[in-house]
Amino acid sequence: MFVDRFIRFIAYEKRFSEHTLTAYGHEVQQFVDYLTALDTGVDKVTHRQARAYLATRFERGRSPATINRSLAALRTYYKFLMREGAVLQNPFALVKALKTPKKLPVIVDKEKLSLLLDAENVFADTFEGLRDKTVLELLFGTGIRLSELLQIRDEHIDFYNGNILIFGKRNKERLVPLNKALIVLLQHYISEKKAQHFDNNSTHLIVTKEGKNAYPKLIYDIVTHYLSIISSQRKKSPHVLRHTFATALLDNGADLNAIKELLGHAGLAATQVYTHNSAERLKSIYKQAHPKA
Repeated sequence: MFVDRFIRFIAYEKRFSEHTLTAYGHEVQQFVDYLTALDTGVDKVTHRQARAYLATRFERGRSPATINRSLAALRTYYKFLMREGAVLQNPFALVKALKTPKKLPVIVDKEKLSLLLDAENVFADTFEGLRDKTVLELLFGTGIRLSELLQIRDEHIDFYNGNILIFGKRNKERLVPLNKALIVLLQHYISEKKAQHFDNNSTHLIVTKEGKNAYPKLIYDIVTHYLSIISSQRKKSPHVLRHTFATALLDNGADLNAIKELLGHAGLAATQVYTHNSAERLKSIYKQAHPKA
């Protein structure tokens, strides 16, 4: 039912991320299997049946966020089918998304994080230790996403002007400034990487101990390991460092629009969520410090 062609469409024309490709592919395949079990086709689905399909998933315990992801994937799938002339209408177009509770971005204590990164005995005196420190400093110092980190090549770093070229969602480019300490660290890391004389000569910035391109689980493991030293919170993903970066900027008076550009957000709404973190932090400080609180 055009599933493979759909995946190629969102990969090469829409330029969706690898994570989105996997998620949308899974959602669409589940729906296609559901239709196959009912012995019906994509062109026979009505608006009521579309709602019923999502309702059955909700009844099976799927979260509102998961249902909304299914809805987004299937809306996009049907837009593609309409473009291909396989269907005449999109039965998911008028299905309303479920309300989801707003969650504050999870962050770590930036003071503790800074102490961790500056400590002399935390990172091993090896290429791997230097790489791990570089990963953490980049994520916290630039606020980039995991997927963006993995795409960085050595030539994307402009040491003269002090910035780095980042390829965001749908390959949208942006320049992110680098602080002086991070510039020095990156120069040292790249020099040490060359000194390893890896056989494959990867041009990607972050590599494994064998010199191969880094992969998501490696970055997750690095971040989780070091954040466990300073925090007992459950969530310790690379995205936590992105949230911490944005919240730190906002706490120190950075303009919201500037933070939006640094993070590569398409709209200001996605950035405004960090104002809630700062507001909650101010309330906490007030309650601790004010005699009438």
